[in-house]
Amino acid sequence: METTGRAGHPLPYGIYQQAIERETLHFVQVVRGADPATAVPSCPDWTLAELTRHVGAVQRWFCALLTRMVQEPPSSRDVELGLPHRVEEYPDWLAAGVPEVVGVLRAVDPQAAMWAWGEDQHARFWARRMLFETLVHRVDAEHAVGRESEIDPALAADGVDEFLVNLPYAGSFAPAVAKLRGNGETIAFRCTGPTGEAEKEWQVRLDPDGFRLLPQTGTHVPPTEPQAAVRGKAADLLLLLYGRRSYQETAFEVSGEATALDRWFAHTAF
Repeated sequence: METTGRAGHPLPYGIYQQAIERETLHFVQVVRGADPATAVPSCPDWTLAELTRHVGAVQRWFCALLTRMVQEPPSSRDVELGLPHRVEEYPDWLAAGVPEVVGVLRAVDPQAAMWAWGEDQHARFWARRMLFETLVHRVDAEHAVGRESEIDPALAADGVDEFLVNLPYAGSFAPAVAKLRGNGETIAFRCTGPTGEAEKEWQVRLDPDGFRLLPQTGTHVPPTEPQAAVRGKAADLLLLLYGRRSYQETAFEVSGEATALDRWFAHTAF
């Protein structure tokens, strides 16, 4: 699959440390006291208990990778979870892991080279990835219990970038991504900025041998005229890319060829 070698432009590392702690505790607050058997519509076949277990397991696995500073793909994802026997205790179990997560993130040099499944082969990759794994699942939990969700616009825009930068590398666990192809069509994702701020844009191109994220010009001038474009608020775009929204909703302004968008979303869900 073709890639550009374009690195994302992540936020300062300290923001990820703070946001991970905040988002995890927010998640705990949402699920604590809720029926663990509640279905999570955005994660088919999962209950709140299973969603909570997943978030805690992923965080502990990421911490194990960071503690060992692995230089090669690990042969196993098994880590000691210390999972309670009663699913009602899963929220407290997740909260109890927060100090360790915070401690590991503080102890790590974000610039240290290490293996990562995405583009950025540094420790900072895992902090950024952990944040958006937790944040999106926090929204999943809120929707499951009927709560409205809010996402910080700056974090959401960074999450859009993180998703698109790393998507070309996700084929190992999202096989459909490896089959995303086209005939040179480009798709633009446009993020409306707060008043006074420039609009951000990401463009991807679908080629016969794969897809790639086009380099950003830095001048807010689109590299090419896209065949299709979706424009919306950062939080809405983030949830759209993660398959939690549909581009046909009124939250989005859509232009161009729907077939290109349909091909994109049929192959990028994971």
